[in-house]
Amino acid sequence: MNGGKRHARRDLLALAAAAAAGVIAAPLFPRPAIALTRAPYKRTLAFRNLRTGDQLSLVYWADGRYLPEAIELIAHVMRDGRTGETHPIDRRLIDLMARLRATLRSSEPLQIVCGYRSPATNALLRETSEGVAANSLHMAGAAVDLRVKGRGLAAVRRAALSLKSGGVGYYPRSNFVHIDVGPVRRW
Repeated sequence: MNGGKRHARRDLLALAAAAAAGVIAAPLFPRPAIALTRAPYKRTLAFRNLRTGDQLSLVYWADGRYLPEAIELIAHVMRDGRTGETHPIDRRLIDLMARLRATLRSSEPLQIVCGYRSPATNALLRETSEGVAANSLHMAGAAVDLRVKGRGLAAVRRAALSLKSGGVGYYPRSNFVHIDVGPVRRW
């Protein structure tokens, strides 16, 4: 019986050694081909322009490139709500908006208070409001004022700051957060 226990112990140790060797060797084997055939990566965005009422939900990037027709639709919906003028929206801002929405884990469309702003609208706002920059990045299609349904402004601000991708302005009295793709800064 003593010899049987020694055999059992030896067999158990051999089995443990083989299992450990298998775990160590496993990373050396190539991954199955199925792991290499993932679905194509897509970037999506959903938002509503509060001034015009226009709403958009679309894939704007797929197969390794921005989709021109989607980029044009985004520029149209983010147009100046006072003049109707459109302007190309900086693709970095589009990506930032999508990343912000993902960071907040929101399925709600972003609520756009102000996207593109024409020079005429910017001048009007400078005369009638405080804190409007003479060279606002809104006029370059590189800034947006927004809020997110179901998320407090402070949470939106924290999420935007965590992305470290440009300027973040906090306007609780006006009920929006400003984000842009200029230098990283906050106010």
